[in-house]
Amino acid sequence: MDVEKVKGYIENSATIEGDGLPLRFFERLIVHGLSVDLIETGRLICSFKVSPRLLNGGNYLHGGVTATLVDLVGSAAVYTEGATSTGTSVEINVSFMDAAYVDLLFYV
Repeated sequence: MDVEKVKGYIENSATIEGDGLPLRFFERLIVHGLSVDLIETGRLICSFKVSPRLLNGGNYLHGGVTATLVDLVGSAAVYTEGATSTGTSVEINVSFMDAAYVDLLFYV
């Protein structure tokens, strides 16, 4: 393993100032295509079709996308109870049962 190459990849990918990306870039990248299917008090169901832009090196949905969707949809569900703000997730536990491939429709 070339430690310097790995270090350079991480450090060069982590630039913040002047990177030209809009605020909350990842949320918008991930939720593009998310559809709200049901809203009730205390309940929110969304569907999402896996896009090629969100695949990892194994050609299936990146686990970070799944965790982000759980976080965002879970936060949105708080609003169905009448809350005016949501807060910060302290812990998220995601159990993966199978891989999600391109064009798979799944529900959050």
